[in-house]
Amino acid sequence: MPVALPLVVSDADREVLRSWVRSPSSPSGLVTRARIVLLASEGASNTEIARRLELSRQTVVTWRGRYRSAGLAGLEDRPRSGRPGTVDEAEVVVRTLEGPPGKLGVTHWSSRLLAAELRLSNVAVAKVWRKWKIQPWRSETFKFSTDPELEAKVRDVVGLYLAPPEKAVVVCVDEKSQIQALDRTAPMLPVRPGLAERRTHDYVRHGTTTLFAALELATGKITADACYDRHRNDEFLRFLKQVAKAHPRVKLHVVADNYATHKHARVKAWLAKNPRITLHFTPTSCSWLNLVEIFFGIITRQAIRRGTFTSVTDLTDAIRRYIDAYNDRCQPFTWTKTADEILEHATPKRPRTSFTRH
Repeated sequence: MPVALPLVVSDADREVLRSWVRSPSSPSGLVTRARIVLLASEGASNTEIARRLELSRQTVVTWRGRYRSAGLAGLEDRPRSGRPGTVDEAEVVVRTLEGPPGKLGVTHWSSRLLAAELRLSNVAVAKVWRKWKIQPWRSETFKFSTDPELEAKVRDVVGLYLAPPEKAVVVCVDEKSQIQALDRTAPMLPVRPGLAERRTHDYVRHGTTTLFAALELATGKITADACYDRHRNDEFLRFLKQVAKAHPRVKLHVVADNYATHKHARVKAWLAKNPRITLHFTPTSCSWLNLVEIFFGIITRQAIRRGTFTSVTDLTDAIRRYIDAYNDRCQPFTWTKTADEILEHATPKRPRTSFTRH
């Protein structure tokens, strides 16, 4: 049997094929064809490709030939024979985008509701939605930034990230409030082959704590942390003094959000007495500019959400153990967006929004 020569695939086509393989929304058939062509371009034989992808050898030969003769277009499905479809795709799309009428009492269409309204099958509606990439069941949220000093604050904070001052330390501080010490009503069942970790849905709450943390920009380490029962200006000022003590005799730039306690008169008075410390505020509704928020997300996923705590003391001990271990393996976060790239979304052509995906 003659050995098939490696299939010649251009760099541009190779990148498209790889994107098809990576995309979770690509049709399975198209992904399989892309893998056939990629393996063929690496010199794999038809028999080897068929074995690795669990296909027949003839299937591999067919799609190699399709790509060789027509390129990427040859991998697409060809029009099927039979009677043409009778679904009015335009009507399905228009009715979907218009939304359901008030008489139905629903906020968005389901495929079955729209199918009943148009006297179609729900499968036909779903096919149109898939073709035109319409997903009525999905919803995203956004938040308008109404800060009149938006541009100045963005340039100030991003400037610190991209070009920190020489012989100075930049830290990002914030508090993560209302961390609950939750104890499950029954012991958790650990991970087993074929089984996920399981826990009861109900719990006993033993109290809450607030974590104050300062993330050092240059190293990514948490250089100061404290857990308090409350998060008033008293606690913030006490924590700010702890941050200053952790970085003595250097210019200290502190990034914080617009929470009222951060601008309290007592805090301003203390800063006036300590001119080496400068507070920089993120714009209103733009707390995502504060890099310590990334750490809060990490500690929530890795140490808090799935933890079991019998008391607040148990919770705070777990938080401190995690921070000690985190500092041994942490790396600095790299900020890549310039102020101009961020402010491009604040032009009159586009509303000032901060998108949060759920």
